Order: sequence, then structure tokens, then C-alpha cells
Amino acid sequence: MTAGVRNRLLVLLIVPLCLLALLNAWLDYRSADDAALRQDRNLLRMVPLLGDSIVAPAALPGDPPLLLAPPLEEFLKERAGYCAYAVFDLSGRLLYGDLWLGMEAPPATASPEFHSMEWGGVTYRIVAQRVHTAAGELVLALADGSNPRQHWLSRTLLRVLLPNAVLLAAAVLAVGWAVRRAFKPLRDLAEAVERRSPRDLSPIDEAASPLEVRPLVGALNRLFSLVDAQAESQRRFIADAAHQLRTPLAGVQAQVEAWALAAQVGYKPNQPAAQADQAPGAIVLEAQQLHKLRLATRRTSQLANQLLALSRADARAMEAQPMERVDLKDLCEAMLEQHLDAATAKHIDLGLDAAPARTTGHGWLLRELLGNLVDNAVRYTPEGGTVTIRCGVETAPGGHAQPFLQVEDDGPGIAPAERARVAQRFYRVPGTVGEGNGLGLAIAEEIARLHRAALSLASGGGGRGLVVTLVFAR
Repeated sequence: MTAGVRNRLLVLLIVPLCLLALLNAWLDYRSADDAALRQDRNLLRMVPLLGDSIVAPAALPGDPPLLLAPPLEEFLKERAGYCAYAVFDLSGRLLYGDLWLGMEAPPATASPEFHSMEWGGVTYRIVAQRVHTAAGELVLALADGSNPRQHWLSRTLLRVLLPNAVLLAAAVLAVGWAVRRAFKPLRDLAEAVERRSPRDLSPIDEAASPLEVRPLVGALNRLFSLVDAQAESQRRFIADAAHQLRTPLAGVQAQVEAWALAAQVGYKPNQPAAQADQAPGAIVLEAQQLHKLRLATRRTSQLANQLLALSRADARAMEAQPMERVDLKDLCEAMLEQHLDAATAKHIDLGLDAAPARTTGHGWLLRELLGNLVDNAVRYTPEGGTVTIRCGVETAPGGHAQPFLQVEDDGPGIAPAERARVAQRFYRVPGTVGEGNGLGLAIAEEIARLHRAALSLASGGGGRGLVVTLVFAR
């Protein structure tokens, strides 16, 4: 739309300039045509003077003498090289002047006859007329090669068309530059909107926008406000629902854990201990059911916690909160202690390769991110596998130092075709075995985006497992 308006402005400004240039050329042609008519009339006025220059025949035989009148002589001197005259008798014999002005047939009447003729590379305007002179009736011819019409093309090229072409070229450049300058605020506005995060719904500064587009900016701001209010309402609902679910789910999970422990020793709630050994088959069945119930409550509790973390990480208000210095090495050590029991239960070698590194961010969100990555690695790595937590500082291609976090496992990994989709909420790779809600990497992606960090997935050593790396800006 901007390019269309710009092109229309250029056309509306350049086309009138072209029309004015054509009008100027047409007016110049008309002035040259008027000058040619005046020149014809001037030639016609010189014919009587040429006739008066012929005096009466002398007593001696021969042609009558010719004494040019002063105005005619001045006329010929002013146009030297571009003017000629000739005097013929009625038989066409040249008496004076230039023979090339002769005609096949003399004028039949006393009316002047005009025509053009090229001679010596010059186009002459010629007038011929039968005139009564002192020597009798003669045919007089005058030629003028300075006719403005014959020089009109070259003069128009040099004096009209060439300057107009230069003026048009300069006008096109000037108008194009002016239009680009005039549309620069619109381009800046479009780039500012394009650079925005999909979650940045803050209003656009109307005062910094051109006056003509402020109604559009105001409409966009109102739309942003409505969308932001709706998104904020959804975030509050998710956060409130997740927060409200945490307490009852924790209670249910604690009760189920107690029942499971009782089932393992053959004890049923509200049943005397003496009757615990009377139905071993029922006890085994109940233990299995309690195990399934325990897994379901754990998964539901984890889902509530993850939804709450996702809501907090997705909140735009986090961008306004001040960040703090975060020690990545301490963070990795804390995650190692937190997940060591779960890894030991599956005989997984949970290792730490941590070098001193610090970054700026929200500490509790980075703990949530790393916790989700380590939890996923321990959850999907088979028994006897290896999970390694790393942190440190790497050198970017530009020579800048960038801190990073990394979690590597030797589990089933993720196919390259699926890596672009696993960060979507509630998406699980088809055929995945084990518990999970499909939110771990989605939460990590949200937190990485909030910290303006790059989250990447790659295959582990030897093409096995998965390596998840988070690289922070310097």
C-alpha cells in the first residue's frame, strides 16, 4: 500500500511537469511559426525595394542598371550567406543576382508566390513576384535562409527539449527523494511493528507517527489493547486455575502415597490389621490400582505446576521486572541435587560439567527452565543411561563471550523433523514412551524468549540422545 501511494505521488507530480514541458515546446513552435510569418511579410516588403533599385535603361545598349536601395542593401548585409536575390526578364533570362533562384515558369499574375527551396545545405524561403519597374515588367525573387522554422528543431533541442529533459530528470530525483523522506516515518513504523514480539502488545507512540496515519495508529492501539486484555484474562485464568489446583492435588497425592505404602505392607485403610493377610489377591490388585492412581496424581500435579510456570513465563509483565545476576554454576549444582534421587532410582549416571559462568535474568525462571530440561532427560533416558548438566562460556563467531546452559542425555533423542514442533504446547513425539504433558520444552522456549536467548536441539555424541543448549546474549 505504501509503495502504491508513493508511485501515485510520483506520477501525480511528474506527469504535470512533462505536460508543462510539452506545452513549452508547443509555445516555442508557435512563436517560431509566428516569426516565420513575419519573415514572409518582411520578404514581401523588400520586393518593391528591389524593383525600385532597377533604374531606367541607359542610352547605351544592355541590361538596365541596378542600384540597390539602402534598406535592401542593409537587409542583404544582415543576412550575408543566408540571403540572395535575382532579377529575371519574362523569358526567364537572369539579369542580376543568383541563377539558382530561377523558376521553370514565371508567375502568371502580379500576386506574390512563396515557396521553400534547399540550396547549399540551407533551406531558403523564397518569394517571387512580377513587378512593373522602370525597365519594364520583370520577375523579382528574394530568398532568406534565416527562416525561424527551419532552425526550430535544432533550437528546440538546445534551448527547450534539452533543458526540459535535464529539469525533468532533476525533478524526478528531487521528487523521489522528497517522497522517500516523506514516507520514512511510515517505513519506520512498519519496521517497528515488524520487530515486535508477538507478545508485545504495548501501544504505539502516536506522537511519533505522521499526522495522516495517527487515526490508523490509534485504531491499532485500541486493537492491541483489546487483544492484550483478552490474553491477560486467559493468563490470569490459567494461573489462577493452576494455583487453585496445586493445594488439593498435593493433598490427594499425599493420601495416595500413604495408601500405596499401606498396600505394600498388606494394609487397607479402615481395616483391622488382623485381616490384612486374608485376601492376598485383592491386596495385589489394590496395589496395582493405587500405583496407577499415584502415577495419575503425580502427572496431574506436575501439569498444574507446569501450567503455572508457563503462565508466569508467558506474562508480559515479566519484561518490566528488573533482572538480576544469576550464577549458572550454582544453578546447575542445585539442579543436580534436586534430581539426583530420581536419577539414582533409575540407575542413571547424573553428572555435572560446570565452569564458572554468569548471566543476567530472572533466577527463578532459569531454575524452572533448567529443571524442565533435566526432568525430561531423566524421565526419557532408559535405566543405566547417562545425563550430563553443563554450563560455561563459549566464544561466539564475532569473538564475544556468551554464557550457556546445556543438558545432554543418551536416551532415544528427537528426530530432526520433529525438533521444530516439540516446543509447541502439549505436543508429544508420536510413539513416545513414559509420562509427560508436552510442556517441558514449551516452558523452556518461553523462558528463553523472555531472556532473548537461543534454545537449540541437537543429537548427542555418536548420534545418540539429545543435547539441549541455551545460549545467552553477551
